[in-house]
Amino acid sequence: MNFDIPADRRYQESHEWALETDGVVRVGITDFAQDELGDVVFVELPDEGTDLSQDKEFGVVESIKAVSDLYAPISGEVVAVNDALFDAPELVNDDPFGDGWMLEIEPADADELESLLSDDEYEDQIA
Repeated sequence: MNFDIPADRRYQESHEWALETDGVVRVGITDFAQDELGDVVFVELPDEGTDLSQDKEFGVVESIKAVSDLYAPISGEVVAVNDALFDAPELVNDDPFGDGWMLEIEPADADELESLLSDDEYEDQIA
């Protein structure tokens, strides 16, 4: 099966993506991850103002098949949370790289993005 892996973002081995725009990093889970989980029924996310550390847990996504922890791709402060997911968690399945985004982080160290996988490296991992 072919999964969508946009080249404009970076990826974690734990299947989160990170997209830097104007100094803020938007985070979500990949097409592969949402497919593996199945129908997402609940998303638990941190509050705005929460400080995150790279590779540390920041939330939970729950599906009909599994409960999976979410890990921060970079360190920084949560500056936005996608509140739409609380009422419509299926957005994670419908549009994981668009409307299904989870949070936005003001990075403590933008260089951390360089430690993440490129689209090609991520594609190799899930192959």
